[in-house]
Amino acid sequence: MELTKVQKIKLYTNMVRVRKLDEMMVKGLMSGKNVVFFHSQQGQEAVGVGACTFLKKDDYTFLSHRGHGISKLLPKGVPPRVIIAEHYGKATGTCGGLTSFHAADMEVGIPGMSGTLGGDFVIAAGLGIAAKMKGKGQVVVCIQGEGTYARGTFHETMLMAANWKLPLIYGVENNQYMGATPISEIHPKENFADLAIGYGVPGVVVDGQDVIAVHEAVQKSVDRARAGDGPSLIEFKTYRIRSHAEGIPDLKIVEPRPQEEIDIWKKRDPIQLFEARLLKERVLTKEEIDRINQEATEEMEEAERLATEDPLPSGDPYTFLRKALYAD
Repeated sequence: MELTKVQKIKLYTNMVRVRKLDEMMVKGLMSGKNVVFFHSQQGQEAVGVGACTFLKKDDYTFLSHRGHGISKLLPKGVPPRVIIAEHYGKATGTCGGLTSFHAADMEVGIPGMSGTLGGDFVIAAGLGIAAKMKGKGQVVVCIQGEGTYARGTFHETMLMAANWKLPLIYGVENNQYMGATPISEIHPKENFADLAIGYGVPGVVVDGQDVIAVHEAVQKSVDRARAGDGPSLIEFKTYRIRSHAEGIPDLKIVEPRPQEEIDIWKKRDPIQLFEARLLKERVLTKEEIDRINQEATEEMEEAERLATEDPLPSGDPYTFLRKALYAD
């Protein structure tokens, strides 16, 4: 189905909001307000935004360490103030100041993130079973970094999901690097989507810099899952323009990542690409684009101000943990 003008503007706005929040998180880390760390996802906004903006509220969406999930959290409705407070160690964060750095909000279908990379595949399959048993048409979208797809957790759960036709969409956010290691050094084939054939499920490769292409691929898999036809595997070819984590050297194995490589991908910035498309289609004017960017900047500045003023947790942190885990 062709997206409406309003829907296209929503996709663009969400990508801008994600970029502004990412920049705010980097700034917070450098100023010492962020008490954990941060893995920027600048350059990869189209994947999470395209996949999650038009999911239903009760569809389950998993995060990953890249960008700490903000490209999924914002489109699903988690307030930026909560995300910032989570990183600032404030009591208003979803873990009450325990700074997990991955917000969770089951009211909008966000379970959080496993303690290990690749552990989410198992939890996603469990929620897939629950969604199928409830019979309300819910789907589970689990988009992870390419490095996690080398783990047995993916292969075991995909085998089960395919056999049981679980409403599950697995996404490979392939930004070409597993930390400082080029993925070509790790994976024997060019496309992770080729893994799908071994499980008898659809596998497609998508331009992860094209938010419309991402949306269309995910929506097709979502429709398939809601119809009871089982899981899909989608690979999003994308690229991060900043280092693996803020404050560490940006390496390709042991040498600096080539600047010419980064510059090539910067020319395919997903926000700039979509902006040019919307201008060409006369969906937005330059003045409207400027307004959206200004409003997103003001939104994140206000969220950061409020999070900064939020209270720190009081009392024994283990008490907060017990309250989070047990209903007594």
